[in-house]
Amino acid sequence: MDTAPASDAELTFRDATEADVPALVELIESAYRGDVSRTGWTTEADLLDGQRTDPEGVAVVVRSADSRMLAVEQDGELVACCQLEHRGTHAYFGMFAVRPRLQGGGLGKVIIAEAERSVRAGWGVREMHMTVISARDDLIAWYERRGYRRTGKMSPFPYGDERFGIPLRADLQFELLVKELD
Repeated sequence: MDTAPASDAELTFRDATEADVPALVELIESAYRGDVSRTGWTTEADLLDGQRTDPEGVAVVVRSADSRMLAVEQDGELVACCQLEHRGTHAYFGMFAVRPRLQGGGLGKVIIAEAERSVRAGWGVREMHMTVISARDDLIAWYERRGYRRTGKMSPFPYGDERFGIPLRADLQFELLVKELD
């Protein structure tokens, strides 16, 4: 188990288990969908309705030999998570969620740094990839401040597949962001 300081309380990082799936789904949903997500700044509630993920999708990540779901606890409470997936020469970073009431206080910076350290040490990868909805200028700017660069490579939003949400706009697409890991 790795720990890192964050504000006044210590964070604990661990691999999520199947028992964590319901709490992880609730956390991810709270950070991106519905009224509770609006207390944080990562909400997608103006772009998408419906669900952000589901128990099956999170369980697949938890079970996969090539993935980890990093669970982050503070004082015994699940406060954040992220998906890390080994994809050959790089790692994929996804399902990043921080409790809305804790967003904006520096927790995300600590977690993404630990995720990057973890994939370098564990998988030996030198690059992290992620996809972000291209309309999320504020979120993309946050990642750019962490060293990620926009690639201009776009992939379509899965319109019609409600497992990923119900789009409220017709122009949604994902942009690939990449960071070289030192």
